Parts: sequence; C-alpha cells; structure tokens
Amino acid sequence: MTLKLLRRVCGVALGVATCVTGTVAQRDQPYRANLPADHAAIEYDAGPFEDPITRLAEAVASGVATLDYDNRFGYLPSLLDRLDIRVDSQVLVFSKTSFQADKISPRNPRAIYFNDDVAVGIVQDADVIELAAFGALPGGVFYTLDAGRSGEPRFARPNGCLRCHQGPATLGVPGPYVGSVSTSATGRPDVRLGTVVTDHRTPFEERWGGWYVTGTHGALRHRGNALARDPTRGAGLVEAANQNLTTLVRFVDPSDYLTPTSDLIALMTLEHQTQMINLFTRAGWEARIAEHDGLLNETEAAARRRSVDEIVRYMLFADEAPLSDPIQGVSTFTETFPTRGPRDRRGRSLRDLDLRTRLFRYPLSYMVYSDLFDGLPDPVRALVYERLFEVLRGDAATDRFDRLPARDRQAILEILRETKPGLPAYWQAN
Repeated sequence: MTLKLLRRVCGVALGVATCVTGTVAQRDQPYRANLPADHAAIEYDAGPFEDPITRLAEAVASGVATLDYDNRFGYLPSLLDRLDIRVDSQVLVFSKTSFQADKISPRNPRAIYFNDDVAVGIVQDADVIELAAFGALPGGVFYTLDAGRSGEPRFARPNGCLRCHQGPATLGVPGPYVGSVSTSATGRPDVRLGTVVTDHRTPFEERWGGWYVTGTHGALRHRGNALARDPTRGAGLVEAANQNLTTLVRFVDPSDYLTPTSDLIALMTLEHQTQMINLFTRAGWEARIAEHDGLLNETEAAARRRSVDEIVRYMLFADEAPLSDPIQGVSTFTETFPTRGPRDRRGRSLRDLDLRTRLFRYPLSYMVYSDLFDGLPDPVRALVYERLFEVLRGDAATDRFDRLPARDRQAILEILRETKPGLPAYWQAN
C-alpha cells in the first residue's frame, strides 16, 4: 500500500541542524546557492519516497509491523530497533537549535541516533520524535512520529523543514549538518558569533560548541561541554574541566537516556557522514537539472568534473584535520560500528577505525556503499569511479593527494574490489 503521510508545519525535523540566522562559517566549503527543490527534474515534494522511514510507516499503518511503547522511553527503543539504529550511536546536543527549542536545555539535551541511511532525534517530554532519511534522489527527507502512546502511531512529513535544512550549511540541497555554536547558560545560541559547520576537515578546537562530548583525546581541545558565561565571547571556553570527560553526571541525569554517553567517535562519524550526504545529493541534483534543461555542454562538463573532484577528495579524507593525540570513545560504538562491514578476504573494512592520527584506518568513506551513492546519475557515478581509480592507482597528481600513502591506496583498492558490487570492469582488470 502507499501511505499518505500526515502533513504538519515544522521549523526543523532533525537535531543535527542548527537553524540560526547568524554567520555560517564553512572551512574549505564555499557557499552554494540553493538548487530549486520544485524543479521538474527534482520535484522534491512529489516523491515517490522509498526510504526506510516511509517503508516503516507503511508497515505500521497496514499492521504488518508494530511499534512497542516503553513506559519510560516511549516508542524510541522500538523505533531504533525497527530502523536498525544502534543505541550506542547516541550523541547529545544542548543548544536550542530546533523547532522544539523551548524544551531543550543543558539539563535536557536532545538525543540523536543514526546509521548510514536514517537519523532519529528526540527531546524528553516533546510531542514528536524527529526523523530524517537520506535517499538516492531527494537527499534528506524529514519526518515526525507522534510521541504520545497510541493504538495507531502516526508518522508525518512536515512542511517547512527546508527553511533550515536547505541552505549554505547543506550545500544548497536538503540535508543534515552538524553545527558548532556559542551558547548561553540556558543553551540559547548567540547568532552574532556565528555557526561553524563541522566535518572531518574542521580543526578539533572548533568543534562541538553546544554539544556534550564523552571520550578521551589527550592534549587536543574542543568546544563541547561548555557554556558561555560572558555573552560577548564565544563558548570556546576550553577549560580542562570540560575536556576528556568520561561521564556527564555533572550536567545531566544519565538515566534519562538510553545510554549515558555522547560518544566522541560517534559524533566524529556523524560529522563526516552529514557532508558526504550533501555532496552526493548536490552532485545528483545538478546533473539531473542540467540534463533536463539541456545544459550538457563544455562548461557544465567542466563544472561536473570539479564537483566530482571535490567528492573524491572528501571521500578520501584528503583534507582531514590530523589528530595530534590518540582519541577514544566511552561507548561500545568503537566496537560495533566496524562490525557493520563488509570485509574483504583479509578481514579489512572501510569501517575500521584508526583513532591515533586520523578517524579511519583505510581512509575512504564507507558511504560508498550507501543507496545515495548507488543512486547517483550514471554519468556522475562513472566519473567518481574514474577519478577514484586514478588516485588509488597513483595516476593522479601527487601534490593533491600526497597525504594518502601508497600502501593505503593499495589497501583501499583491494578492499573495494572485493566488497563493492557494480565496480566498472577496468577496476578488476588492472
């Protein structure tokens, strides 16, 4: 059956975005104008939507699946289980940067859970649970689930989410992002001080203002766990008391959450994933619009190659901010994330973590396995494969990928050959 989801107005449908109107700083990420969501090649609101949330909503509506209601945590445990999201992916954000801002505070942060395809955000005592799915054509699609106990749990696809989820921070397409903001003692962001959009390229010391962070990181310093006592200064209050925390009992009652952590490694993984999603979505939209409008000329071809080069650099972590000290999480995320595979015959996976000088042992984004990547228009995906192969074979200019040693290039090439279906034939022949 096809489910007509309810419509309701929302400001933001997922807590990984910061809907603020101040300056947005994006290191190595130039501003891009919004692409038209209503363009005939996109028709964002028209669907069809075939993501895990829509499939779950249809299954619940038809009685094929149920959502169990927990007396303490409501639908959340059952929802995460149905969407195959692990509890240890939990990260906590206390900045008031959601349409549920009145319920969010440093004492009552919003919890976010995620996997490759879906994210779930929840605030205690809120009326709805926030959800987002990241699919091949539309990019980010945003939903809510009524939080109150009901015989028929109701999902909705709200109106208005793109007011915050499509803009400079998301490369002009519907998507997520992680923002680092300066917050007051109540969690309210100071928009005059701006927002830093963070991913694996962001220096450690600029990350996670407005977020709780549990984990150890040696002499490295970040902006998490901090409140601005002076409203004229940013919350880069890098005090030793806010660093290398393994518990949040000073800030919240951990028993109010499914797990007592806001894991450092989960947060860094989420950061990487958000901008990978937006880069894929942007390239896909641009290609579809250009083909529809008959703009397949030399100028567009050059722009497409620049876009593909940007994607490949991001996929290969070419501009990753290096770690000067080892890092360690405090949840089981570090152990469970790599188990999601796949692995080659030597037991290697793109999900294997390094955590000494960089995030991943084999620096190529695991999002290469995602439906979003596989759903890229064929010409774009072909160019990505071509450019990746050039770099991994060592044919690309070394000065642009000189941080990727030959042994890592060879390992990534071998892993992809054995684990990625649909590789071009020339990948196997060389």
